[in-house]
Amino acid sequence: MQTVFVYGTLRAGEANDISEAAARNDIAAPTLLGSATVRGHLFDFGDYPGLVADEAGVEVRGDVYEIDDALVAVLDEIEAVYPGVEDRFLARDVMVKVDGNVVNCRFYPVTPSAVKGLPEIRSGDWVEHRRTR
Repeated sequence: MQTVFVYGTLRAGEANDISEAAARNDIAAPTLLGSATVRGHLFDFGDYPGLVADEAGVEVRGDVYEIDDALVAVLDEIEAVYPGVEDRFLARDVMVKVDGNVVNCRFYPVTPSAVKGLPEIRSGDWVEHRRTR
């Protein structure tokens, strides 16, 4: 089992809902551990957001799930992350606090060069932003 921090379309009810992705691939449902934040800058790519992690940024809201190891490959495919290739999305680790506990999570930030000219989501919340634009 692994943990993952999701901040965009992988969140519940969004286009790539993590639970639906698991179900489509006959993988055990992920377990929601709680909400968390990662400091950075969130950008609007149109159909999805991209996070550039940065301690000087805002608190970007997301959810932390415990997932079956098999789901990692599915998430990597959704985010177009492939071994040895660094394109728009990256697979990284981040430490977050969930209900007072520090959890090491996989997450999918974007390369800083990918956000040039894109609008920043200053609220740090993709779901709220998408619903109000």
